[in-house]
Amino acid sequence: MNYYEAAWSDELEQTLIRLSGDWEAENSTWGYRQNGPEDLSGRRLFLAEENGEILAYLFGLREEANHASSVIENGKPFFEVEELYVVPARRSQGIGRFLFRLVEETVKSEGLDMIMLSTATKNARAILHFYLEELDMTFWNARLFKRLS
Repeated sequence: MNYYEAAWSDELEQTLIRLSGDWEAENSTWGYRQNGPEDLSGRRLFLAEENGEILAYLFGLREEANHASSVIENGKPFFEVEELYVVPARRSQGIGRFLFRLVEETVKSEGLDMIMLSTATKNARAILHFYLEELDMTFWNARLFKRLS
């Protein structure tokens, strides 16, 4: 398995758009839709690849906090993970964890000391287990909803 930060290419962009279409078809995330080129533009991309096949991707970008909070001060830079996807047949094998660790080490070596992300999963228990227990992230806040019929 190879884990690395990738340079964008048209072919790679099309592969990620296809994979995000697969993710949309899973219907596992509230409001998720297939990416287009505009969703990928300017992002940093990290891949897990085996035998020439992309098994997982993570993309995001460096941001700066635009207002102070209990977690981060105004103007502080951080890395925002926008998507982390592992193909269904290869989930629960540590691929996402290793990919995330690569991002941690990469952005830490660049002087950043915080990674943030949001999730809209329909399986809150699994995603909280992954991010809190496997990746040692800290819970900051939650936005919940209840549909009233």
